[in-house]
Amino acid sequence: MIRVGIIGVTGYAGQQLLWLLEQHPEVEIRLLSSKSYADMNIAEVYPNYEGRLSHILLKDHDFMARLDEIDLLFMALPHGLSQGLTKEAYAAGVKVIDLGADFRFEDIKQYESWYKVTHQATDISPLAVYGMPELHRKRIVDAPIVASPGCFPTSAILGAAPLIANQWVKPDLIVDSKTGTTGAGRDAKTTSLFCEVNENFKPYGLLNHRHTPEMEKELAKLQDDPQGVAVLFTPHLLPLNRGILSTIYLDFADDKSFSEADAYKLYEEFYRDEPFIRVRKGLPELSHVRGTNFCDIALRVDEKRRKVIVISAIDNLIKGAAGQAVQSMNIMFKRPEDEGLKILSMYI
Repeated sequence: MIRVGIIGVTGYAGQQLLWLLEQHPEVEIRLLSSKSYADMNIAEVYPNYEGRLSHILLKDHDFMARLDEIDLLFMALPHGLSQGLTKEAYAAGVKVIDLGADFRFEDIKQYESWYKVTHQATDISPLAVYGMPELHRKRIVDAPIVASPGCFPTSAILGAAPLIANQWVKPDLIVDSKTGTTGAGRDAKTTSLFCEVNENFKPYGLLNHRHTPEMEKELAKLQDDPQGVAVLFTPHLLPLNRGILSTIYLDFADDKSFSEADAYKLYEEFYRDEPFIRVRKGLPELSHVRGTNFCDIALRVDEKRRKVIVISAIDNLIKGAAGQAVQSMNIMFKRPEDEGLKILSMYI
């Protein structure tokens, strides 16, 4: 059994992670922590666990004093809060999967510039592996620290990767994404109030969203263009709980011509052995992936205008957060990659 603990369990991503781990056949949940609800029973915070879990939520320092009870620490914390805790866990020989942004960047200065905090764990940051199994599976196996990707980057990177990696398109793309309100977290914010979101649709974070450099750096790793990859990213807020649908616009490379059938062959080959990528002829919808760890991808190619449109759909709390983290856990502990994640959307 894999003995796990979760810090930040009462946020939306943390509770989704707990929901998946509670049903995982090879996981034993040992420790749970929450700053906001310390000393309460998890079933008092989330009554759906009544009769299933009765863990008392610990303060962080009480949790860290018991690291010898776990093999793996999950952290679902806002940026800037995971660094010191990860150093303690690493020193104690406990593996870490961080759902936050603190270890996603190889370039610490880039992280500090975008997130406006000073990194406190620069000595161990190089040990972290970006936790996207489809691109970094071999490195995740032996990683002491896995930095689970952001939700928007997951949809965008998986959607564009085959075309960028094979240099069929110019490394300059537009990513237009729509997301549910859980992406904003569980803290009270005026912009997330029911009356602000219901019957509304709005863009935010134009030109300065922190997920932009994450997309650019990971896509740039896939090709040898010294200019790297440029992403113009616009997120929008939908009046629904969960899901991300990204529409990605790309231009043919100057020396390339291909058909839609060619593009589908490329994607089907690139993702041939991936258990959670579904390359579809029909256009993806959020109802197809809601509550699952799937990423559904479809393409349309305009040969006359030499443009490609890629549609990528995920559940932001599962493939975009908790599910992808569990997928990495399975790889790290040499379990079947889809164990505990064989979930189909309920559709309605």
